[in-house]
Amino acid sequence: MTPDQRLDQLSRDLLATPYAQLTDVKKSVIDLIADEAPTGLNKALVADDRTYWDRLADSVAAIGGSWAFIGGFSLCLALWIALNVGLKPLDLAFDPYPFIFLNLILSTVAALQAPVIMMSQNRQATKDRLNAEHDYVVNLRAELEIMRLHDKLDALREQEMVEILRCNTETLEILKAQVARMAAERG
Repeated sequence: MTPDQRLDQLSRDLLATPYAQLTDVKKSVIDLIADEAPTGLNKALVADDRTYWDRLADSVAAIGGSWAFIGGFSLCLALWIALNVGLKPLDLAFDPYPFIFLNLILSTVAALQAPVIMMSQNRQATKDRLNAEHDYVVNLRAELEIMRLHDKLDALREQEMVEILRCNTETLEILKAQVARMAAERG
């Protein structure tokens, strides 16, 4: 049997579909089963091919999405407001009420932070899709391997039953012969 025929037969046995009609992911699973190779990690999941800017975006997203950032930022806002309210009577407030400069800074931070966080989320979504595909490959392979094990166990059980039946038939023939011999001796 050629390797292509073996792949096709394995595909038909496990997935009831010819190898040529399988998706690339299912073909990779059949290839792994045929090669009896372990399912390795997807290289894209292991490799860190992020650029400096990608790592920076991930750091900004990690910091910007934390309680420490919210607490620290809230503290800075409270200090800004308290300082300007406290300096107002001395006419030294650099951003008096209604805190227009503070609003400008907050708008700028939000305008810059939102796209950076979205870039990081898009990259994470791509990684999650790769992770889900890898999980699918591992789960499909495990399911197919279990099916193969069931088939092997069924074949062994059938072989065992045939052997038991053969032994019982032989024993029955021996017993019949002994009964016939005993009947002949008595009769």
